[in-house]
Amino acid sequence: MGTSVELVYLLLVLYSLGQCAFGGCAGKCCRGKDRHCLTTDWRMDRVYGTCYCDEGCGQTRDCCFDYFTECPAQDCVVSEWSFWSGCAKLCQPSQRVRVRHTERQPSYSGEPCPALEQRAGCREYRDNKGKPCGANSGPAFITSMEFAKGRPKHDSYGNPLHPGFCVEFMLESRTPHCSLQNRPHTHWMRYITEGFRVCVACEPPAMRNSSRCQGDGQDAHKEALLHWQALGSPQCGGTWRRVQKSKHCSCPPQHSFVFI
Repeated sequence: MGTSVELVYLLLVLYSLGQCAFGGCAGKCCRGKDRHCLTTDWRMDRVYGTCYCDEGCGQTRDCCFDYFTECPAQDCVVSEWSFWSGCAKLCQPSQRVRVRHTERQPSYSGEPCPALEQRAGCREYRDNKGKPCGANSGPAFITSMEFAKGRPKHDSYGNPLHPGFCVEFMLESRTPHCSLQNRPHTHWMRYITEGFRVCVACEPPAMRNSSRCQGDGQDAHKEALLHWQALGSPQCGGTWRRVQKSKHCSCPPQHSFVFI
């Protein structure tokens, strides 16, 4: 009698080991929530019985013991960003766009795909016939100093362009919308804070034939209250007072911008 009990116990142990060896989810991984994607085996909470191998079992906590081994999470994979497009409109502030595509969809609770499109403010200086845009009046349009890295330093003949100059302003006011920017390429607007001094570079191609930039305040009297607007967000704008003009910008990077 004792031998029979021991034999039954041995068989149960071998059965359990066999189940562990082959895995409850081996070949049974299912996408999404699928309550038909089940088997009978040890669960992750060490209870033997019905367990699941679908992506939803992680939330319901009834996965088979080997779910994360047999059904490893795969994060979304996306391509590199494309080049920025041209501006949507010519001779006025508008937007440019760049895109990327999904190379692998996420699976088994992997990280979801990030945004596949980004938009940023931009401005063209020539019309569709290649002629320079006419002079515009209005506020100073500014963007991040990062934008200046992509500007040409030489003309089409290889001659160096005018190095430009820098204007220092004291910020008097800004709209609340500036601090609410969460999109990539608009985070810089958060650093436009009342009471701070900012440096704004006037460089080609924003520099006009008169060696000036729109809204630089060169013709304004010393205490004049001037208007500015962040390119890429019409709701982010405010006023500032011109402090001084210099050859080079000396403000911290987060308080340095460029005229557009």
